[in-house]
Amino acid sequence: MGARNLSSPLTQSPQLPKSYNGEPVFPEPWAAEAFAMTVHLHERGLFAWSEWADCLSVELRKPGRAEDGSDYFDCWVAALSSLLVSRGIADADAILGLQQSWQRAAEATPHGQPIVLANDPAR
Repeated sequence: MGARNLSSPLTQSPQLPKSYNGEPVFPEPWAAEAFAMTVHLHERGLFAWSEWADCLSVELRKPGRAEDGSDYFDCWVAALSSLLVSRGIADADAILGLQQSWQRAAEATPHGQPIVLANDPAR
């Protein structure tokens, strides 16, 4: 992450995993992409910091969360999806369809190969 993104209030999100020097830590590349997308949409004015914080807080407080916090970025994506749907920017069915397509693509991709939507056998 560049210094520009680190100054975003999104880096102050509750429970955001951070390195010893305070930079966000991502368990998988998709988590970094979700973070970057959220920062970009916030900086473009699609939602206010307070709206984001409220949505993320709702997801982080839902019952059934992993005790070790390993589902933090799953909550992040759920919060972003919820916010975009509530603002009429995205369609919930389209988001679900893409999630399912990515899952099928992941399951159909040979080990060690990049996961791409073209690998979804239903496409």
